[in-house]
Amino acid sequence: MFMGEYHHTIDDKGRIIIPSKFRESLGEKFVVTRGLDNCLFVYSNDSFQKIVEKLETLPFTKKDARLFMRFLLSGASEAEFDKQGRIHISAPLIAHASLLRECVIIGTGDRLEIWSESAWNDFFNSAKDNMSDIAENLFDGVDIHEAY
Repeated sequence: MFMGEYHHTIDDKGRIIIPSKFRESLGEKFVVTRGLDNCLFVYSNDSFQKIVEKLETLPFTKKDARLFMRFLLSGASEAEFDKQGRIHISAPLIAHASLLRECVIIGTGDRLEIWSESAWNDFFNSAKDNMSDIAENLFDGVDIHEAY
C-alpha cells in the first residue's frame, strides 16, 4: 500500500525521484498516466491492468465510458527507474499536471499521485476544512473503528 507525502523537484529533462520506499512496490516497469484533479497517477503494472480490465467491461456505447478510457489510456506510458531512482515524465503529462519545479508525491493506497506543489497546496487547503463532513458522508452508519 502506498501512503505518505514527499516533496521533490522535477528537473529540466522531466525527471523526478520517486521515494525509495515506493520503488519495490512499483516494480521494474510501471505506468504513469493522467490523473484526476490535475495530477498524475502512477500504478504498478498489476494495478493498472486491473483498472483496464474493469474499463473493458464498460459498454463502448456509453459516452462517459469512451471519454474516460480515452483520457486515462491515451496519456498512459510505461516507465522505469534510472540508476538514481528517477523516472522520466513526458511533456504532455508534465503539461497536464502543470509540473514546474516543486512537486509533491503522495501515496493513495493502490497508486501514487504526482502533483505540482502549488496545486497540491490549493487542493489540500480547500479540502481540509471539509474532511469531517466528507468522512461522515462516506461512512454514514459505519463505525470505522470496528474494523480495528
